[in-house]
Amino acid sequence: MDRTIPICDRFFSKLWPNCAGLALVAGDVKGHPAGQSNLNAPRKTGRMAWSILAVMLNGPMRSRAIIRACLVSLGVCAAAMASARQADAQVTRQVERFEPAESIDGNYLSALIAGAAKDSSAAAVFLREAVKADPRNAELLERAFVAFLADGSMNDAFRAAERLVKIDSSNGLAQLALGVRALRQKQYQTARAILHRSGRGRAADITATLITGWAFAGAGETAKAIETIDRLKGESTYNQFRDYNAGLVYDLANNVPEATKRLKSAFDAERTQLRLMDVWGRFQARRGQAEAAKLTYSDFDKILPNHPVARDALNRLEKGEPLPRLISTAQQGAAEVLYGLGSVGNRQGDEIAAQIYLRLALYLDPTHDLALLTLGDILERIKQFDDAIVAYERIPESSPLRGSAELQVGLSLQAMERTDEAVAHLKAVIERRPDDLDALSTLGNVYQSRKRHAEAVEVFDKAVSKLTQPGAAHWALFYQRGAALERIKQWDRAEADFRKALSLIPPSLNGNRGLVLNYLGYSLVDRHLKIDEAFEMLKTAVELRPRDAAVIDSLGWAYYRLGRYEDALRELERAVQLKPSDSVINDHLGDAYWKVGRKLEASFQWNHARDLNPEPEDLPRILKKIESGLEETPNAAAAGDVKKDGG
Repeated sequence: MDRTIPICDRFFSKLWPNCAGLALVAGDVKGHPAGQSNLNAPRKTGRMAWSILAVMLNGPMRSRAIIRACLVSLGVCAAAMASARQADAQVTRQVERFEPAESIDGNYLSALIAGAAKDSSAAAVFLREAVKADPRNAELLERAFVAFLADGSMNDAFRAAERLVKIDSSNGLAQLALGVRALRQKQYQTARAILHRSGRGRAADITATLITGWAFAGAGETAKAIETIDRLKGESTYNQFRDYNAGLVYDLANNVPEATKRLKSAFDAERTQLRLMDVWGRFQARRGQAEAAKLTYSDFDKILPNHPVARDALNRLEKGEPLPRLISTAQQGAAEVLYGLGSVGNRQGDEIAAQIYLRLALYLDPTHDLALLTLGDILERIKQFDDAIVAYERIPESSPLRGSAELQVGLSLQAMERTDEAVAHLKAVIERRPDDLDALSTLGNVYQSRKRHAEAVEVFDKAVSKLTQPGAAHWALFYQRGAALERIKQWDRAEADFRKALSLIPPSLNGNRGLVLNYLGYSLVDRHLKIDEAFEMLKTAVELRPRDAAVIDSLGWAYYRLGRYEDALRELERAVQLKPSDSVINDHLGDAYWKVGRKLEASFQWNHARDLNPEPEDLPRILKKIESGLEETPNAAAAGDVKKDGG
């Protein structure tokens, strides 16, 4: 689906000249014990400072087919937009932290740096002041409008949009924002007229086409709504959006046969998509097809075990409780369009475009729990943790996602190095929900991230003790406890936990199987235990995760332990290319260079490892090698000190 589309227009290319895409990074999971598993662990701490270093975030933003095509039709450079505070019942933050400059030049330059740092809360503050100083500058107003919208300052954005369309009626983003506002105010005819001007008349303009359809639906004109939505043709994903929204419109109009046809078509096209599954399951339940609905949710639970949405629906169905429809108004329908596009952008790693759609979705439906959860996740990834917490806390208490959101609040606190608050918050959650395995696991991960491994083991032990029958949903718990046990040198228990995790991981999560195989295989090699089995584990892990530097490093180190230094060198050089900033990998590569007689390069790699903030226990050993080289000892395999399988 990916294709290259030039999208940066004149004002974005000036305001954010060095934008770069943000990768989906949930934390690096290292197989070597110098690191630790941080599956579900807090992300790196801190907020990116506004400094000149921020403009080093340069490089072209790759286009993402659906999201990019939509924003191209609006004349928007998605790479330039960052998220933060939302006004008018949206996510908000105290902006007093950002002190405006005393001159228009200072505010403009500050906005440039804030934009490069993906901090649109700061950018909005500085551009607001710049516009006050130069209110006739249309280009500056346009930049400020985009910052307001990305920031979620909706009232400011609408005021700016009104001025912009008077200057240039072809400003697609301004027209879209005003169209969304009119739709929220139930001014459906006005909304349609504005949305007609927001795009370029192309059938591929998903945003304008689908929201216009919902404007017709809001006015009770179902036939025109369907006619408009059915204009959307092209790629398979377009067809999925079309059928999904047409099905929702038919459902709202109580046209059961057509709603069934369209919703089933959308669901069959992508059964693993959470929202589609939930809408289809609820539709089945409301039609009196409780057993079919149970099967829908149960099938999803096999793919993604223990998801709160699926589990909550199954519990309700077992009790005979109704599952109400999720979309009951045109406003919610249009919000669903915007959330759907934001969700696609998020899955494809295009956080910036995703935030724009999510902000607009939440303007129309402020309690959309999936939109709030997705927004919070994105805000965490770009290190806007305060904003993320506000987003999570807005998820309704009645939502099955509320529990997940409360855990993410704890992780956000930890990411800001507010460990005591994070622990207190998570303990309060556990006190309310003592059997919540996810809450216990999250608290254990917080302890792990602070290297409080014994406390982590204690918490993980409590979680495991609550299991009556471990299943696929519990593999991560054993993996996490195994990692903590390994760190406090309780290897026998750790190995048993790693093997238990392997036995529980379902085939659909083979990437995670690679993580466990890597950690276990590396740990065995590092202890000179069961080398043959460990070697096979590591080769399998590399097959499952061929771009994971830590996994490739583990395989290289296994070769090294076996005395196959040329093979080790090949793998370790590949690993360091994938992750040049890893101290352990550089240290290992230095050892391999030394063994093949490339001692100058070995010294360089050890010096590099020293400068990359190694673990405290590793630093003395690295310094000794820098000073006197690697002690020449017989390789492990030749010396006979390696315990083969069963040893």
